Amino acid sequence: MNDTTPHPAPAVEVHHVYAAYHGQPVLEDVDVDLPAGQWTAIIGPNGAGKSTLFRILLGVMKALRGRVRVLGEDPASQRRAGVMAYMAQQEAVEWDFPISVKDTVLTGRYGHMHGDAFWRRILPPRWCDPRHWAVVRQCLEAVNMLDHADRPIGALSGGQKKRVLLARALAQEARILLLDEPLAGVDAASEHLIMEVLDGERRSGHTVIMVTHDMESARRYADKVLLLNRRVVGMGIPEHMLVDEMLARTAAAGWMRSHEPMVEA
Repeated sequence: MNDTTPHPAPAVEVHHVYAAYHGQPVLEDVDVDLPAGQWTAIIGPNGAGKSTLFRILLGVMKALRGRVRVLGEDPASQRRAGVMAYMAQQEAVEWDFPISVKDTVLTGRYGHMHGDAFWRRILPPRWCDPRHWAVVRQCLEAVNMLDHADRPIGALSGGQKKRVLLARALAQEARILLLDEPLAGVDAASEHLIMEVLDGERRSGHTVIMVTHDMESARRYADKVLLLNRRVVGMGIPEHMLVDEMLARTAAAGWMRSHEPMVEA
């Protein structure tokens, strides 16, 4: 079925990307544009290369072959410029570190602090420009965590931790939000709140790119769905991608390629 809807200019361009670990392919000839100002959900089984794709988009990993551009520029430079904000999986965060909720969200402002007066930058974070704390407060309010601002992050529930990670990403005021499994392990109330906040970001003109296993949320909120299993299986509107035939093709794609003779890069 052909997708005849208009295609906005891409925020992210991925051209024939190949990536591997220890000679084992993880992404093979991935070629796709992710539209600006829209919400793209990336769906695929475990081991499909979704997190690897994010690492390449963030510029923290280099593809062995292919070309990636974020708003026309190199991904690493765009990340350093604050164009992209990343919300990691909860498991990637050290929750025992003795830091409060508000200080965790403040770390999302560090890129903006580079433009502050030198004397501001050498002081402890609590003495930073008040405008940064204003953004922290605004982001904590957005995720309904302002009442927990002084609590240690390790004392929070799973859903509350996800909200703090989202607030930290929002505090970066980036044009592109990359979110790796933002709904994993959260309660229903936190899931609804997270999705509504992201929907507000999209309606404000920001680009949302989300890895998820939650197909119901993707059906409800995403503008586009990218089906990925080492290669692009499909890209289009949820009504065309999240159907049994396409999901079966996505699941089968990894099995078929795992039984092909491996060719070294």
